[in-house]
Amino acid sequence: MIFSHGIFIGISYWIALDYAMKNKGLQLFAYVIMSNHVHLVANSSEGKLSACIRDIKKYTSKKIVEAINLPTESRRDWLLALFLRAASQHKRNNSYQVWTHENHAILLYSNDFIAQKIDYIHNNPVRSRIVQNPEDYLYSSARNYAELSNYLEVDVLSLPVKTV
Repeated sequence: MIFSHGIFIGISYWIALDYAMKNKGLQLFAYVIMSNHVHLVANSSEGKLSACIRDIKKYTSKKIVEAINLPTESRRDWLLALFLRAASQHKRNNSYQVWTHENHAILLYSNDFIAQKIDYIHNNPVRSRIVQNPEDYLYSSARNYAELSNYLEVDVLSLPVKTV
């Protein structure tokens, strides 16, 4: 992602993930939405995870560009120029590019590896010094794993106990 507009991105991504879970077969196990990237542990019950991620990016890109075009956005010209420049570097774009085309999918092959990745995802805001505890970050499934209320319901996995 090349756009940093944290709260709007978080809400747009929540909406897109919620829609994908209810309508596109997305199974979400863990996530964190940062201002400049998103991490997911997810699966598709329909076997179309790549298409689902593409649709999420398409929806959130549209919503972000709509928000930038509001009269209250003082950085409109700068942001749209940035997105136009990013789009001009790819043949398949004809307007704005908010997200990168790449997804860095990793096959999660064991329970220990899944636990490691979920821990990494949940601690992203802590490493970025946004919050002190993972469950304090609103745009993360760490709240689900800590049994706190959260906007998105995820399929919480029973994970191996972390030892030092």
